[in-house]
Amino acid sequence: MKVKAKYLLLIAAAVWFAAGVNIARLGVMAAMEGDAAPWMLALGIPVVFLAFHTMFSKLVGKHSDRIRGYGEERMHVLKFFDVKGYIIMAIMMGGGIGLRAAGLVPGWFVAFFYTGLGCALALAGIGFVVHYAKRGGNITCPVTKRTRLA
Repeated sequence: MKVKAKYLLLIAAAVWFAAGVNIARLGVMAAMEGDAAPWMLALGIPVVFLAFHTMFSKLVGKHSDRIRGYGEERMHVLKFFDVKGYIIMAIMMGGGIGLRAAGLVPGWFVAFFYTGLGCALALAGIGFVVHYAKRGGNITCPVTKRTRLA
């Protein structure tokens, strides 16, 4: 199944955004259960968000550059990630699901960590849309204020 290479950015956007919304939803549901103190949420969510946003914004740029660098007109629909990206995704998803299923992660941790992580992932998805829309221009991150070529 192949698509035009430029649409891989939109596919990446949809995958990252959907994953982010789902993970943030899990975090909000855990927060609504009341296991986390309000101060913990108020402090933890922004800290986790900023840590992951910094990492994900670099990955969005790296993956966008890689996708734009493909010389072929049409690419397999799954080429929006490289092999390393798929391995990291599998480890993170498997680890998170496994730790929660085993009851090794308390609800208060899921509340702030998943909410911050999910919001950062969703914003990364939006970042792929920005890269798609602004090909050849400059992009300035509203959070970190860093500028890079799209």
